[in-house]
Amino acid sequence: MPSQKALVRRPSPRLAEGLVTHVERETVDVGLAVEQWEAYVAALAAHGWETVEVEPADDCPDSVFVEDTVVMYRNVALITRPGAESRREETPGVEQAVARLGCSVNWIWEPGTLDGGDVLKIGDTLYVGRGGRTNAAGIQQLRAAFEPLGARIVAVPVSKVLHLKSAVTALPDGTVIGHIPHVDRPSLFPRFLSAPEESGGHVVLLGGDRLLIAASAPKTAELLTDLGFEVTVVDISEFEKLEGCVTCLSVRMRGLYA
Repeated sequence: MPSQKALVRRPSPRLAEGLVTHVERETVDVGLAVEQWEAYVAALAAHGWETVEVEPADDCPDSVFVEDTVVMYRNVALITRPGAESRREETPGVEQAVARLGCSVNWIWEPGTLDGGDVLKIGDTLYVGRGGRTNAAGIQQLRAAFEPLGARIVAVPVSKVLHLKSAVTALPDGTVIGHIPHVDRPSLFPRFLSAPEESGGHVVLLGGDRLLIAASAPKTAELLTDLGFEVTVVDISEFEKLEGCVTCLSVRMRGLYA
């Protein structure tokens, strides 16, 4: 079996201070969030993923959302420049972690901004959300880093949610799944499946026909089960209060490290 690693990062004690953009602020139970994070990590491990903990960033409230700090393509790690200035201190620890894993490292530079949550990878196609956290210069730099390696970059608009992957993710066959009210232009994707719930558009591919989905999307979990997928459910309610989802709590790295 190819090596499967997942970068994760323990929640900051200041998690409750995390940014919110498209939702009303709610009280976050940090103790419960830590329990939910540990259950999430355990679910990855149970499906054959070796979890690699990035050094905690306790002074960075949003640091648990590690996906936003790096984009992987083949063996290249592109360290992002988050669109929220308060999150830029999160990247050095992630850079150290991917370098230790033997990845080639590249960077997004000013004036570019790019959040990893805006990048949806389907095979060699990378859909990139142009929205509140990712700008045109960031997309240009992503192209420069990955197109020479064989990637195809497709920019798509994001205006209704924080990140592209707050709206859509992809199933193992490449079908994009999302909650229609949150997707700017579903027609941009060759195959699209409508999810009945807001968080139903967020799935993590665990390998084969196995998926990870949030407990807040029971109808979507039932739909996917009915379509023949093996669905694992995790409760991430405290992270959802901060516009988090199952994808943004880890960076899945397959092989070396596609």
